[in-house]
Amino acid sequence: MRAMWSGAVSFGLVSVPIKLYSATTNHDIRFHQVHGADGGRIRYKRTCTVCGEVVEYADIVKGYETEDGELITLDESDLDSLPIASGHEIDVIEFVPAEQIDPLLFDKAYYLEPETKAAKPYALLREALAETERMAVVRFALRQRESLALLRVRDKTIVLQTMLWPDEIREPAFDILDQDVDLKPQELKMASSLIESMGADFDPSDFHDEYKDGVEALIESKKEHGDAKPAPVEAKREDEGDSMTDLLSALQASVDAARGRSGSAAPKEEEQPEPEKKPARTRRKKADSESKDDGKPASTRKRRTA
Repeated sequence: MRAMWSGAVSFGLVSVPIKLYSATTNHDIRFHQVHGADGGRIRYKRTCTVCGEVVEYADIVKGYETEDGELITLDESDLDSLPIASGHEIDVIEFVPAEQIDPLLFDKAYYLEPETKAAKPYALLREALAETERMAVVRFALRQRESLALLRVRDKTIVLQTMLWPDEIREPAFDILDQDVDLKPQELKMASSLIESMGADFDPSDFHDEYKDGVEALIESKKEHGDAKPAPVEAKREDEGDSMTDLLSALQASVDAARGRSGSAAPKEEEQPEPEKKPARTRRKKADSESKDDGKPASTRKRRTA
């Protein structure tokens, strides 16, 4: 695994240097939308619903529509003015009983790995959390946003469990639950007996994603029966230039601009002057000097130059 964040857990006067790793991964099979006739990938254009024109990314800003129908737009300069959380400290606010934490608040889980020098304080915090059956409520900055999280123990590892903010939990509004229901003692006893008869110790390895297994089997079956075909090569669009050509063009433009500033523009290839012809005597001397190292007798060299 590759660490995605590094910092330190701070509680009291104790600081535990750690690295942060994602504790989960997604193994869902990803599909592309393709044209059934030729297998080409489907692309979508960003069009404006008002003018109908295709909009470039550079011209897109964020918009928020108020309840009374007004639109508030935010550009990059507006977003840069917002308070950005930074730092590499996981600050412990308080230690709370584990049973007081509603699992509905749990969001994403991350493993904390201690630095080599922090193995002892890491183990101390882990064992103290396990013995007291408490979790540590912490604040920390991840991706420039402050997050609320918990430190909890899983086997020998401390897990950082990010949490949803309280206003992100929806309240169930089901009127039917407020009605009085008459439960007979015999019915409740029978239901409890059924639960006891189906009781077991939970082992997550006993379960698997049957839908994912079915998709993989279907793909493999189609491949074995010759339904697979080479993926089509996407035709280059006219508005997409060759990156190497663009780079060379940019370099050539830079060279031309530099020559223009220095006033020493290079002559074009067809306009380059022919090399000046040297006198025959000069050429003969050069030929004589070159022939001195060819290993042949001097008489031979004279006859050849003559």
